[in-house]
Amino acid sequence: MDLAILWFVLIAVLWTGYLVLEGFDFGVGMLLSILPRGAARAGVEGRDKERRVLINTIGPVWDGNEVWLLTAGGATFAAFPEWYATLFSGFYVPLLLILLALIVRGVAFEYRGKISDEVWRRRCDVAIQVGSWTPAFLWGVAFANLVRGVQLDAAHQYVGGFWALLNPFALLGGLVTTVLFLLHGAVFLALRTDGDLRERAGRLASALSVVAVVVAGGWAMWAQAAYSVPWTWVAVAAAAGALVGVVVMTRRRKEGTAFALSAVALVAAVVLIFGSMYPDVMPGLDGGESLTVTEAASTPYTLGVMTVVAVILTPLVLAYQAWTYWVFRRRLSAEDIPAPAGLTWKRIKDAAF
Repeated sequence: MDLAILWFVLIAVLWTGYLVLEGFDFGVGMLLSILPRGAARAGVEGRDKERRVLINTIGPVWDGNEVWLLTAGGATFAAFPEWYATLFSGFYVPLLLILLALIVRGVAFEYRGKISDEVWRRRCDVAIQVGSWTPAFLWGVAFANLVRGVQLDAAHQYVGGFWALLNPFALLGGLVTTVLFLLHGAVFLALRTDGDLRERAGRLASALSVVAVVVAGGWAMWAQAAYSVPWTWVAVAAAAGALVGVVVMTRRRKEGTAFALSAVALVAAVVLIFGSMYPDVMPGLDGGESLTVTEAASTPYTLGVMTVVAVILTPLVLAYQAWTYWVFRRRLSAEDIPAPAGLTWKRIKDAAF
């Protein structure tokens, strides 16, 4: 029982790392065509340079950030196999859409600069944006349904159907994660860029912070009043205080503090979600059948082995990722971006034939 609770908490921590780190990745991807405009005389070339600045801010870290998702999924499979089976069968369609979006997004990141062609780059930009907007929204839908509860039968199989997942509470949850990731990404760009791009990112972050307070605050109050437990009011208060702090700090152009506070808001959101679920991993809708932590857990031996491995390897992974962020901490501007060096379609055809 103790190890099962421990791994429920550890999985919550893994999701926290994923949403905080991949959250600004998604935000940058969603802003790829919104924020850049380039100098008026630079036209298409100027906008493309600024888009490359945005991509380069996350270029060294985006794939590493996704490791948190893989680890969270793997840990769920090993520690709570019945939770994994129920979740991935019941939420099959949204999770498949998320997976496809992440694949398309990753391919677009890797191949955007391989071919020096405006149409090719524009299509990759669309793929990056679709691959960012889709999971940003659907993760919120999925987690909101876990807070609200789902329809399970006596064998712990989901019987609600796909359309039942698109209820008003879940759709608002999707809007919340989308807005929070947009805000997180805008603050990150204000922290990592320089010049006019930094100013635009700062102004956008300032506007988004107000929207985030309203949208996230409304959803958190609904979740707390209808589906949660008394102690998670602490998480609601922490999220509200952090988001109000982001409003203040973005207006003062203190990007580092604003980014830390937006991360705190995401941490508090995860605490609210997992705190509302416990002692269940799949709460039943309206008091119906649910799947508890104890029922879903693996054997104590399996959880014990996992705990030893986690204690040994987790500090190494955290140290390496922290070192990566430290190495690539410098601000970027359009002046740092060299001319495109990709192949042309003609050279590719000549090489192929």
